[in-house]
Amino acid sequence: MRYRIDFSYDGTNFNGYQLQPNLRTVQNELEKAVSYLNRQSATSVSSSGRTDKGVHALNQVAHFDLAVEIPIDKIKRGLNSNLPEDIHVIKVTKVSNHFHARFSVKKKEYIYKINIGEYNPLMRNYVYQYNRKLDIEKMKEAIKYFEGTHDFTSFVSSEDERENKVRTILKTNIQERNQIIEISFQADGFMKYQVRNMVGLLLSVGNGKKEISDIEKILKQKDRTKSVKTAPAEGLYLKKVWY
Repeated sequence: MRYRIDFSYDGTNFNGYQLQPNLRTVQNELEKAVSYLNRQSATSVSSSGRTDKGVHALNQVAHFDLAVEIPIDKIKRGLNSNLPEDIHVIKVTKVSNHFHARFSVKKKEYIYKINIGEYNPLMRNYVYQYNRKLDIEKMKEAIKYFEGTHDFTSFVSSEDERENKVRTILKTNIQERNQIIEISFQADGFMKYQVRNMVGLLLSVGNGKKEISDIEKILKQKDRTKSVKTAPAEGLYLKKVWY
């Protein structure tokens, strides 16, 4: 039987989502909890995608197969009782064997939070503490250049070995409330560091170090060295996944 879980996590004390030898990861904690339910049988968990060290998820999705049928409410209760406090299963759904948490994805949304006000030590792991003014109107104009289908090579980590770096950004938005800027991107997919690199360039536009027109130029150059510094991980959240 295949089950889908919607879950959230605080990425602060994880070395990212994906399994890594001798390191604490979200996937490792999930697989330990699921294997306990599955009569101690080692069980793999497939997610909608990876998040990097320090990145959070408001609503991540994964699936796994159980050899035994267990009521939905007991699965949720059993997982949460065996997971650490920085991971929480929000919902469990029984799905067909054709469902795949990664390959069935239609689009995703990430958000990035920036504090342009006074430094807040309580939020240092959850909002990028930029703590300086930015020209938000220029950033709102600049972000529109990311929309549409582009080759995002200039905004992807060299560690991402996928040859096809073409993605379609369907929708973007920037809003500010109480000196917290929230930047959102919806797309058919994202690559390693892509959102953080796009945010890094938007910050450079907002502080006057780059021009709005530079975004289009850098996209066309398809060269990571032509872009700017990657924005820190702590401001980034996976917000939603659509199927």
